[in-house]
Amino acid sequence: MGKISVVGIGPGEYELMTIRAARALREADVIVGYTVYVDLVRENFPGKKFLTTPMKKEVDRCRLAFEEAAKNQNVAMICSGDAGVYGMSGLILELGEKYPDIDVEIISGVTAAIGGTSVLGAPLIHDFAVISLSDLLTPKEKIEKRLRAAAEADFCVVLYNPSSKKRADYLSQACHIMMESGKSAETVCGIVRNIGREGEEGRILTLAELADTQVDMFTTVFIGNSQTKVIGGKMVTPRGYQI
Repeated sequence: MGKISVVGIGPGEYELMTIRAARALREADVIVGYTVYVDLVRENFPGKKFLTTPMKKEVDRCRLAFEEAAKNQNVAMICSGDAGVYGMSGLILELGEKYPDIDVEIISGVTAAIGGTSVLGAPLIHDFAVISLSDLLTPKEKIEKRLRAAAEADFCVVLYNPSSKKRADYLSQACHIMMESGKSAETVCGIVRNIGREGEEGRILTLAELADTQVDMFTTVFIGNSQTKVIGGKMVTPRGYQI
């Protein structure tokens, strides 16, 4: 039997991939992933067998990885960012109960919340929460409950999947929920688009301005806490050191 390595490839740029992740892809016979993510690594790992599935075919993708591993192949299942943060490691381990003879290894990567901080400055120096606004797998009511709780606790908040064609107003709704739950309209926020990819760009704005800003699925949103401020054009959340 072969094995499966669930590999977080980072935000997209090869230089932001961990050494261990790159080694796993070099050693793989087959690389399996969502079409967009496979295209990000194809150039740097020529000569591999690449297998892809479109969005919403995650279960099929994982089964495909196990089928290849059952052929005595070394398989890399790739995910953007980190394999364990909205990645495929959980689903692979769930399905792995049906394939007890196949070893599974989880290899970490740089998730967007971490990759985006260097673009904006230092927004996550204190406690923070990560919340996805996608309601494909999570009820919208539960997402809203989590937004309220994070705002009431004065967490910095990172929003994944902030918008799509079907959810064009979800970010605006999220901002208003948090303002209603205690966050000031003047809270310092930031957005980063195409983290670690061509066209990377970041912007700092207030929570009220963020509520009126259109973003896309390639954007990660950072919402500060009550102490977050702008220093030299950078978004900074102090830890509390006396200086």
